[in-house]
Amino acid sequence: MLNVQLITKVGIAILESDGALTVDDFEAVAEKIDPYIEERGKLNGLIIRSESFVGWDSFAALTTHLRFVRKHHQKIARVALVTDSPVGKLAEVVTGHFVNAEVRDFGYEELEQARSWILEKDTQNDTQEE
Repeated sequence: MLNVQLITKVGIAILESDGALTVDDFEAVAEKIDPYIEERGKLNGLIIRSESFVGWDSFAALTTHLRFVRKHHQKIARVALVTDSPVGKLAEVVTGHFVNAEVRDFGYEELEQARSWILEKDTQNDTQEE
């Protein structure tokens, strides 16, 4: 199951998984964040937090995940991978070639650092617009 928390005040979604990802998980994420993106035009950041890499429960879940990334990657400024899994470091390098979002890996206990990193980007954008 994928738990989704949307912090509308700062435009950050936090996804925390406690098992293999399912098709329903990605549909639930889209239901939660799509209205926010439609209203605001973007999401400042997405935090994906999992102590270890949980994988997908089926090939359909993997393809749904890939479709989700394709649909959303231009509408999310930064993605923080908050995990102790070595897959986090690999994903940071690999996904950087396929998505517009800036991607960075953090340790599992570094949730606040990940949130600060995302908000730092938002603060920089606000300063540049003034």
